[in-house]
Amino acid sequence: MADALAEREREARELRRREADWNYINSLPPKLKAALLFYIETGDLYIAAKIAGLKVEEFNELRIKAKIPHVN
Repeated sequence: MADALAEREREARELRRREADWNYINSLPPKLKAALLFYIETGDLYIAAKIAGLKVEEFNELRIKAKIPHVN
């Protein structure tokens, strides 16, 4: 069971990495870039929003602009 969960998390992380608009992400200020990188690696929208200093809704809009898919 734990192996299946770890595999699913790995696949989600790979999908977020592959689909992300890296040119856009790299053009952002360090705080926003760090938050998006954290989100790509973890999928944790709430903590990523805190890192960015944004409300969750605002961070989600940034995620969409960066073309990072939300993977459940």
